[in-house]
Amino acid sequence: MEIKRFLKKLSSATPTPGGGSVSALAGALSASLVAMVAGLSPNHKRMKEIKRKALVIQNRLLKAIDEDARSYNGVMKAFRLPKDTEKQRFVRTKAIQKAYQKATVIPQLVCQQSIKLLEYSQVLIQKGNPNAISDAGVAAFLADSALKGGLLNIGINSAPVRDQAFRKNMGLLAGKSEKRRKQLLEGIHKALGRALTI
Repeated sequence: MEIKRFLKKLSSATPTPGGGSVSALAGALSASLVAMVAGLSPNHKRMKEIKRKALVIQNRLLKAIDEDARSYNGVMKAFRLPKDTEKQRFVRTKAIQKAYQKATVIPQLVCQQSIKLLEYSQVLIQKGNPNAISDAGVAAFLADSALKGGLLNIGINSAPVRDQAFRKNMGLLAGKSEKRRKQLLEGIHKALGRALTI
């Protein structure tokens, strides 16, 4: 949907679209800036490849905006199932558990793609067009917001899940993503500090 309509829907008193969709949008915006800076940078094979990959991520995360909203709508739909009989309660509980697990899929994707965008942003800050270094920095911080948002949504949607193996896997994924995030941000901040007097 167009941005104005999306913002209107986002600000309404409904659960979707919510933080998960906004995280995907932040990632898509980051990917767009990465592609722009790579396109403005010296015509090297590496820059062309970064631009190509960034546009693929942009397209995927754009789709994820709606996909995230639909997955959480699935959670709400499961909660609306009847619970009058023991069988209905069993079916409802099972549906809720499945829906919550499904609701972590898009946030996982957002996290994975955001890490790639942080990596590309770091390369562009260090080796891209120096006149577009601030754009590469904005791309990095948008990717970081998308990543943190993805982790928050993994956390809140996996918390009600009773499957301990699933929750353990989500915890390992979150820990690994956070560790990589900190490594990349340290390099990004250092590179920006060397290039810009701020």
